Amino acid sequence: MSETTHDGGVAVTAPPSPDEGLTAAELAAKYGLAVSGARPSLAEYVRQLWDRRHFILAFSRAKLTAQYSQAKLGQLWQVATPLLNALVYFFIFGLLLGARKGIPHDIYVPFLVTGVFVFTFTQSSVLAGVRAISGNLGLVRALHFPRASLPISFALQQLQQLLYSMIVLVVVMVAFGSYPGLSWLLVVPALVLHFVFNTGLALIFARMGSKTPDLAQLMPFVLRTWMYASGVMFSIPAMLADKDVPGWVTEVLQWNPAAIYMDLIRFALIDGYGSEYLPPHVWLFAVGWAVLAGASGFVYFWKAEERYGRG
Repeated sequence: MSETTHDGGVAVTAPPSPDEGLTAAELAAKYGLAVSGARPSLAEYVRQLWDRRHFILAFSRAKLTAQYSQAKLGQLWQVATPLLNALVYFFIFGLLLGARKGIPHDIYVPFLVTGVFVFTFTQSSVLAGVRAISGNLGLVRALHFPRASLPISFALQQLQQLLYSMIVLVVVMVAFGSYPGLSWLLVVPALVLHFVFNTGLALIFARMGSKTPDLAQLMPFVLRTWMYASGVMFSIPAMLADKDVPGWVTEVLQWNPAAIYMDLIRFALIDGYGSEYLPPHVWLFAVGWAVLAGASGFVYFWKAEERYGRG
């Protein structure tokens, strides 16, 4: 397009832009642009996590190695810490408070050590999950990767630590007369379900902790209450048998996930800890808790993917 000016010259006017009048969103769609850090679809998110499985495993191993790197006993503290906790609980609850009620004396120590080790797995996964995003903001802001890698990696770290502790647990079992048998194979599916459950919790609390750092200060009190309500140091039905409480209270306490996974591993490893100590449909509840926490935790975390590290 051209027009004549007052001095007889010809001025050429630029043709209108084909993008004129388009909104920013329409321009982005036209040229294939996407928001930086935008949340992918759920299926794509799963694929991205699978592509970074080697990073998740390596990161968990590095964190596990560095955890006690400044201590003189080093990695021995991975086993010594829950074992010392079990010793303290045995002295306070087993000897002073009589928490061995309903449990034969020869299996109380394996019962207690198993409970402490297994609950520590859940407790550590939750605490690590709370700090997974807020404690790694430099990494989150510097690199583009699916943020779920962090809480999953921390839950995997705690699983590896539990596996080290299982070596000591086996020694305790044999020392108190529980020898390896076919029932010990049940530990594998129980630990898999427990890991899925803990990973779901880590994802839930990672999202909550990313916006509320004070949650890290509150969670130890919540977890301690959960521990006392889960039968770590005592048998729930035996302890409440002569108490004036409704029967449904005992059932609810036995069906809470921490108690479920502890009881399954006790049942698998300890001779003399039979099915009479377990709530009905225990495996069904174990699968249900794992699926519920794992699936809901993953979706809940994924929903806020684009907001992590944004301040």
